[in-house]
Amino acid sequence: MPKVTNDDLDVLLEILPPHIRQPLCQQEDVSSLLEVVIDLGRYPEARFPNREVVLSSQEVTQDDIDYITSRISSFGDDNRAGIERTLHRISAIRNRKGKIVGLSCRVGRAVYGTIQIIEDLVQSGQSVLLLGRPGIGKTTMLREAARVLSDDMKKRVVIVDTSNEIAGDGDIPHPAIGHSRRMQVSTPTMQHAVMIEAVENHMPEVIIIDEIGTELEAQAARTIAERGVQLIGTAHGNTLENLMLNPTLSDLVGGIQSVTLGDEEAKRRGTQKTILERKSPPTFSIVVEIQDRYKVAVHPDVGEAIDELLRGQQVATEVRWLNEDDEVSIKREEPVTVKEKRIEKYTKERSVAPACKKQATPRLYPFGINRIRLEQAAEELHVPLNITDDLRNADMMITSKSYYRRKAQKIRDAETASLPVYVLRKHTPMQLKQMLATIYPAAVGLNKNEGKGDTLDSAIKEAEVAVDKALESNESVELGPQGAYIRRLQHIVAERNNLSSKSLGKEPNRRVSIFKE
Repeated sequence: MPKVTNDDLDVLLEILPPHIRQPLCQQEDVSSLLEVVIDLGRYPEARFPNREVVLSSQEVTQDDIDYITSRISSFGDDNRAGIERTLHRISAIRNRKGKIVGLSCRVGRAVYGTIQIIEDLVQSGQSVLLLGRPGIGKTTMLREAARVLSDDMKKRVVIVDTSNEIAGDGDIPHPAIGHSRRMQVSTPTMQHAVMIEAVENHMPEVIIIDEIGTELEAQAARTIAERGVQLIGTAHGNTLENLMLNPTLSDLVGGIQSVTLGDEEAKRRGTQKTILERKSPPTFSIVVEIQDRYKVAVHPDVGEAIDELLRGQQVATEVRWLNEDDEVSIKREEPVTVKEKRIEKYTKERSVAPACKKQATPRLYPFGINRIRLEQAAEELHVPLNITDDLRNADMMITSKSYYRRKAQKIRDAETASLPVYVLRKHTPMQLKQMLATIYPAAVGLNKNEGKGDTLDSAIKEAEVAVDKALESNESVELGPQGAYIRRLQHIVAERNNLSSKSLGKEPNRRVSIFKE
């Protein structure tokens, strides 16, 4: 695995008071130290990957805090300071009057070899965005990218270093960034301005940015990309889908807008008339989700991935990891859609118990529905309610009219998987009972065709026969009266055959009519 070098740990230990430093140096695994936590009136602690150690029986005093702050650089607006020409970071906690009452002394290390897993992507010339949880190694990977591009590729690289985490504290940058140039930012709110200044004044071929977190910074990144400069950066968020749903940063992956389609186009696509679409080309062509220090998931074409997500589809990813021989292994993971998972589950059930009868009680997935009211309504009707919390295992979604109009992602997932959606005007007890009576007619004695065979199967067959007639005769074909659940399934049969359908009449004689547009 990559070798840790140049951690300058002795420099960090020197700024600690003697009664804290000495017991820390006696720890056998001091070389793996993550940070030292010092809070006023509490015992000082050292944090390691798998444990925490109390370093002194003396509570931290104000003198201890002053001892440390006098040996480091001044704190910026983000309450961070450093030690000159090292990668260590000291973060302050202040009281209401601005006085420092706590310190987190975090060890910074230059780790060589971490870029190996995505080195080809970085060298491709395309803009790359790194995502992952805090502490996973995003900044370390940025630092390595700067060194590889400036030293090995001989490119003009400029680092916009807001908190001095990439190139360390002081005026002279840490050697871990190679020949890259570093621009410091006086205050975090000005990062976007320094990004633009870097392009306009210093002719970079590559700009490296850590923690893009505001709308202004996202706009600055787009401006840089449109000028033909390669971007390597990080942003808040663990996955591409998280980023897409973040209104502040979604512009990094093309932005999202609502579009109203015409009737013909909506029918051709098989979608609702109002849909979400990508607004523009993504700022970053490649997104890398860092899952752990030696494993990543890559989206090599962000535009295509966003389009698939907006259509309610799962996206394929390229998983990379370092194997035991320190070589990069690559595997493409194909997506499994909600519908495919349902088919797989159904096939498995049929193969395990082929003699079992069809399930009499469909699994309901309530979305935006008061579950307690639903259970009470079922209890009053003596219906064997079957509720699931996993959409993939559901046979039907139950939601309200207000939720359905909003077209939440769960509803789009259900419709993409051709899952019937029962829409209630309001989730009052009476409407919930009517809905249950429609879904479970046999259980509440409302099935007019009880004893005449499988109503659901015959209703579907009736719809299929009507489809054939409508295609041949160009005339509308009316089906027999059915409940809302079965009518919904008949509408789906018509939709799958590129035909139109509508419900006619009033309950209990409401029925479906199938016809060509």
